[in-house]
Amino acid sequence: MAAEDGARSPTRMLAEGHLRVATGGGAPADGGIAVRHLPHHHASKREGAGGKNEQGNLEGADSVPSQDLNKLANGNSKVPATLDDYKRLLVPVIEEYFSTGDVELAASELKSLGSDQFHSYFVKKLISMAMDRHDKEKEMASILLSALYADLLSSSKMSEGFMLLLESTEDLAVDIPDAIDVLAVFVARAVVDEILPPVFLTRARALLPEFSKGMEVLQVADKSYLSAPHHAELVERKWGGSTYFSVEEAKKRIQDILREYVESGDTDEAFRCIRELGLPFFHHEVVKRALTLSMENLSSQPLILKLLKESTAGCLISSNQMSKGFCRLAESIDDLSLDIPSAKTQFDKLVLTATSEGWLDASFTTSSSPNEDMRNASGEKVKHFKEESGHIIQEYFLSDDVPELIRSLQELSAPEYNPIFLKKLITLALDKKNREKEMASVLLSSLSLELFSTDDIMKGFIMLLQSAEDTALDIVDAPSELALFLARAVIDEVLIPLNLDEISSRLRPNSSGSQTVQMARALLSARHSGERILRCWGGGTGWAVEDAKDKISKLLEEYNTGGDLGEACQCIRDLGMPFFNHEVVKKALVMAMEKQNETRILSLLQECFGEGLITINQMTKGFARVKEGLDDLILDIPNAQEKFGAYVDLATERGWLLASFASVP
Repeated sequence: MAAEDGARSPTRMLAEGHLRVATGGGAPADGGIAVRHLPHHHASKREGAGGKNEQGNLEGADSVPSQDLNKLANGNSKVPATLDDYKRLLVPVIEEYFSTGDVELAASELKSLGSDQFHSYFVKKLISMAMDRHDKEKEMASILLSALYADLLSSSKMSEGFMLLLESTEDLAVDIPDAIDVLAVFVARAVVDEILPPVFLTRARALLPEFSKGMEVLQVADKSYLSAPHHAELVERKWGGSTYFSVEEAKKRIQDILREYVESGDTDEAFRCIRELGLPFFHHEVVKRALTLSMENLSSQPLILKLLKESTAGCLISSNQMSKGFCRLAESIDDLSLDIPSAKTQFDKLVLTATSEGWLDASFTTSSSPNEDMRNASGEKVKHFKEESGHIIQEYFLSDDVPELIRSLQELSAPEYNPIFLKKLITLALDKKNREKEMASVLLSSLSLELFSTDDIMKGFIMLLQSAEDTALDIVDAPSELALFLARAVIDEVLIPLNLDEISSRLRPNSSGSQTVQMARALLSARHSGERILRCWGGGTGWAVEDAKDKISKLLEEYNTGGDLGEACQCIRDLGMPFFNHEVVKKALVMAMEKQNETRILSLLQECFGEGLITINQMTKGFARVKEGLDDLILDIPNAQEKFGAYVDLATERGWLLASFASVP
C-alpha cells in the first residue's frame, strides 16, 4: 500500500504502565485487569480506501530472528524502508503478542518499527492472523486495537486497515471458511469499541462492489450484530470477552473514584484506585471527568487540581494523557455550557493554572488559541452564511428546484457549515405546511448523496435537538415533527438506526431533544412504519425503493417503444426523487446495451442532463453503478464492456461525468 498523502496526526507514545492481556481462559497475567476496549473520543476523519488485495494470510510471511528485532527496538537497525520490509518485521511482533498478551511490549515494538504510513497494514495483518486462530486471539486482537487507537493508530489508518480487509475478503475466504462472519464480528466489535465510527459502514458500502464478499461482511455486521437487541453485550461476549471492562463500566469506576476522593480527600487512595484500573491509555478520561467535576462542584476544585498536579509529578498520568483530557473537554465545552453557564470561563482558568504550574504542556494554550481566534473571526462569516442559506431555502420552497439549490449552496463554498444549513432548512420547514416539510426531506436525501456527509447530517440534527425546547416555544408541535424528520431520514437511508444512538448520546438525558429521539425510535418500530413515515406529510411519492425502480423501468420501456421525449422527462420529474436519478441513469444504460436503438436512450439522458433534471453527480453515480456490475452484465450481454466504453467516451465528451469518474475502480 502506498504511503498516505498529506498531513498526518503525530504519533503519540502509549502511556506508561505495564499492561498484560490474559492469554488463557482465566484471569489476566500478573494479577492485572485485562482491558477489553476503551475508546478515544477524537473526531473521526473521513475514511479512505486503501490498496487492494494484499495477501492477509499468515502463512506466507517470512520469520525474523529475535535478535534482529532486538536490534531494531534498540535503535541499532534501520526502520523498514518498504512495505515488504515492514511485512517481514511485523509478523513476529504479532506472534509474540499472541504468546505473551503484553500490550505495552507490542505497542513499543510497533512504535520502534516507525513507518506510520504502513499502520493500516498492521490493522489488516493483526486481524487476518487472528481470524485463523482461536477466540482467545480474536479477543486479544480487538483489545490491542483499542489500546493502540489514537495513541499509535490514527482514526484514518484504522478505517483504512478495515477497508483493506473488506476488499480482500474473497482471498481470506479461500483459507478461512467462516471469514465473512468472523470479519463481520471484528467490524461490529470495532464500532462497539468506538474505534470505528458507525458511519464507516455507510461509506464502505459506497466504495465496495455491490455483490462483493466485503459487502456481505457489512450486511452481516449491521443486521446480525449491530441491529440486534442488546447488540453491544452480544458483540462484547462473542469471543468470551465478558471478563473485561466495558466502556461504560470503566467510566463509572472512574466517576466513583473521583467522587470518593472529593469526599475523603485521600490522594494516595485515589492514586491506588486509578492504578488498579490498569487503564493507562484511558487516563485522559480521568482528566476529563475530574475537570468536569471541578466545574460542577467549585468547592472540590482545589482537591481536583491537587490530584491532577500530583498524578503528573508522580508519573501516574502522562503529559500526553493530561493534554488529551484537556483537549477532549475543550471539544465539548459548548455542550457543557448548557449545564454550566460559566464553563468556558472556568475552563480557561483551569488551563492557565495547569500551564503556569507546569503539569499541562504550554503548547496546549498555543494550539488552542488559533481555534479561539478562528471562532471570533468566523462569527461574521457564519452570520452571512445563515442569511444566504435562508434566501436559498425560501427560493427552493417556491421553485422546487433541487439542482439549482445545490448549485447555490456550492457557490457559498462553506462545507464546514453544512450542519447549520440542515438546521436552518428543517427549522424553516417546521413553521410551514406539509408540502414544505416533504420538500425538506426530499432535499435532505439529495444532499446526503451529493454534498453532505453523514457526520454533517448528524451534527445538524444534534443542533436542532439541543435547541428543541426553544423551538417548541414558537412551534407547539415541534417535538413530534422533529421526530418525523429523524424517522424519515432513517427510512430514506440518510441515516442508519445506529446513528440515532450516537445522536442521543450527545443530548442531555430527559431533555426535549432526547425524548424526540425516543419518539423517532417508536415511529420506526411501529408496524408498516416505512410506508407510514414516507406518507407522513402526504407528500411526494411515498413509494418504497422497489416501487420506484419499477416505475423507472416502465417509463423507460414506454419511452423506448415510441414515447415522447418531453413526456419521458416529465415522468422522471413527476417521480419526485431527484436523489434517486442515478437509478434512471443505470437502468437507461443497461437498456441501451440490451436494445438495438441505443441512440434513443442516450438522447433521453442528454435531454435530462441539458435541462438540469439529472445532475452531474447523479449521472456519474449511475455510470459508476453500471461499471461495478459489468462482470454480471457480460454474462447476458457479451459485448457489454465494449458498449459501456463507448457510452463513457460519449458522456465524457458531452460533459456528463465528473473528472473523478476516471479513477473509479
